[in-house]
Parts: sequence; C-alpha cells; structure tokens
Amino acid sequence: MTEATMASKAERPYLPAAGCDLFLPFYDLVTKVIGGDKARRELLNQAHLRPNDRVLDIGCGTGTLAISLKQAYPGVQMVGLDPDPKALNRARRKANRACVDVQFDQGFADSLGYPSNSFDAVFSSFMFHHLETDVKQKTLSEVRRVLKPSGRLYFLDFEVQESTSGHNHWQLFHSRKRLKDNSESRILTLLTQAGLGDAKKVATRRTIFGLASVGYYEALAPGV
Repeated sequence: MTEATMASKAERPYLPAAGCDLFLPFYDLVTKVIGGDKARRELLNQAHLRPNDRVLDIGCGTGTLAISLKQAYPGVQMVGLDPDPKALNRARRKANRACVDVQFDQGFADSLGYPSNSFDAVFSSFMFHHLETDVKQKTLSEVRRVLKPSGRLYFLDFEVQESTSGHNHWQLFHSRKRLKDNSESRILTLLTQAGLGDAKKVATRRTIFGLASVGYYEALAPGV
C-alpha cells in the first residue's frame, strides 16, 4: 500500500474505535474491563495459522489483536489496517513495547489497497458493527478478493437476536442502525453473498457483566 493510496483513503469519514477521539486514551482499559481482550484471545485460539502465513487484521484499532497474533505466531507476516491515525500511532507504540514486528497501514476495509490473493488469513474483531450495510457488503467482498484460495476469515463482533433487531446495552454506544445487521442469520447471509464458503458461527460468548453477546464466525475463500 503506497503513501498516496493511504492518504487518499484517510480523507473519508470514519467512526473511531472509541466512538470519538476524546475517549481513545481510555479505549484499551475499557475494552479490557468489559472482556474484550478475553474475547479476542478466544478468537486467536480458534485460528489455525502456519509459519510464513501472511495475515491481515482489518479495523485493527490500537493493535491488540494484531500484536497478540504476532506474539502467538512469530513466523507470520502480520499487517494491521485501520482508518484512524491516532489509533494506529498507539498500535505502533504498543508493538514497539512488545518487541514485535507488525506493519500498520492506514486505510478502509471496503477498499483494501492490497493485491488479490495476497493473504492466508484475515481477522476482524469488534469492527463489523461500525459499518453501514453497504459498507459491510463491500468489506466482505474485499476480504474475499485479498484472501488466497482456501484462505480463511476469522471474526467476532457484538451479536443481536433476530427478535430484538439491535436492542441491547450496546445501543448506548452504537446506533441501532449499525447493529441491526449483527444477527446470526444476517451475518451468514452477508458472508455467503460475498462469495465466501463454509460460512459458519463457531461460538457465542458473553462479555463481562453480561452486557452483550459476542458471536464468532469463520468463512473460507474458494479453493483453486
């Protein structure tokens, strides 16, 4: 991804990880307290990576998952992508403190500046609910494009029940409009429509204090 490409992508509006820049200094702490770090560790444990795999974390935020993946699999080439330069600066500082080599790029998940068939695995954690419906569709199509044949998508996000259509504690922080696509059936439909196969929900967990349900999903890029 070139500097010019990253700069042009950064001109678009985006929803920061913490909702607004003011809350960014507290984002990692709050995420840990509500169980976000534990949820990400479970996602990592579900992954099956090989040495020399090239791995992308879309919507990487402050880099927690990308850094954890690199620590668990030192041989992989780890790339994190996020539109928020302030979050990326924190991610780079965290990676330096952890003494791990992670490439952090600025850009948007629905317009990935990477060649087709260039990643063995793509990860996403607590990012999907930030996106409008059409952007969700474009993002998953882009994931399908950059995955190598038989490459796998692993992701987790807040989950809503079909009957509630977005009514839960997380409406305090995120709009019902963005959460409405986060039912199991809707996520599986979006994965399939993007051309990803073997789409399945592999687990459901509750965050600390029972504030929200978190769904874990996997899908596979078509083979050769």
